[in-house]
Amino acid sequence: MTEPLISVRNLTVRFRTDEGLVTAVDRASFDISAGEILGLVGESGSGKSVTAKSLMQLNGDNAVYDDESRITLRTGDEVVEVLSLKRPKDMMVIRGGAISMIFQEPMASFAPAITIGDQMVEQLQLHSAMSKKRAEEISIEMLNRVGISDASKRFRQYAFEFSGGMRQRAMIAMALSTKPKLLIADEPTTALDVTIQAQVIDLMKDLVDEFQMAILFITHDLGVIAQTADRVAVMYLGELVETGSVRQVIGEPAHPYTNGLLNALPTIDDIYAPLIPVPGDIPSPLDRPSGCVFHTRCGQVIAGTCESEVPAATQLDDGHVCYCFATAAGQAGQKAL
Repeated sequence: MTEPLISVRNLTVRFRTDEGLVTAVDRASFDISAGEILGLVGESGSGKSVTAKSLMQLNGDNAVYDDESRITLRTGDEVVEVLSLKRPKDMMVIRGGAISMIFQEPMASFAPAITIGDQMVEQLQLHSAMSKKRAEEISIEMLNRVGISDASKRFRQYAFEFSGGMRQRAMIAMALSTKPKLLIADEPTTALDVTIQAQVIDLMKDLVDEFQMAILFITHDLGVIAQTADRVAVMYLGELVETGSVRQVIGEPAHPYTNGLLNALPTIDDIYAPLIPVPGDIPSPLDRPSGCVFHTRCGQVIAGTCESEVPAATQLDDGHVCYCFATAAGQAGQKAL
């Protein structure tokens, strides 16, 4: 079996704060293979962005990684243990080299006093031996491909001269221009209208096919995930609660939280149907619930178990895994019948 491009094992990330250590990600494990799109979904505050930034060691200086946490990147014959990298020079392989990231806030991602083109050229030359002229050609081509009109003119403009959607597209072009092996896309289509959103998603799919690039696609939009991803990982309060193929997780959701996210979506078949939100609010990381972290909002709590014990993985189907006592009990009941 071919080794995955990147493997994450027992990733636990805590942050030093005035109130003590705060857990943002807890024991997350997943793989992404070359040419695969993994969708990472969950509410705000679920730990999705912290997980993604861990793959490039971009979390703040107050981040603490557990000793058992492992992130293994395979670039051809080279195996890189990401969390063991310390020097800035060594980190170039994960920061714009083999891995690129599209950040959630485009305005904060560009230097305001340097043109968009100069920033794109600089990062291309930093990670390759190409000439400045060739770097300019590739940059303008990528700006065109993400739907920025008059790209050669826009190439010489500054970020403040771009609208929010154009900045988002320019950031996507910049991330894709190095043709990374793994692209981390953190809410990449949030600021875009539906036409450009579809164009960008099609572009990402084309690059996956063309370069066997993998994508970690972070979004709140399960509709986008259904159209884009091959597999889905559902995260709640820093823990993965369900993983599987798009067909398995969205077509046959097993965890109450996944069901809650899907029930909260509007349906075009009945536009007047009321939306059903997930009850309650996501707890503060400073006050993580004991046992199953979702039990404070769950309608299927098993008294005496969910409040005190951490659910183990329940294998539902090939590649479909759920962390839930209710699901495990239902699975056991089916087998008994």
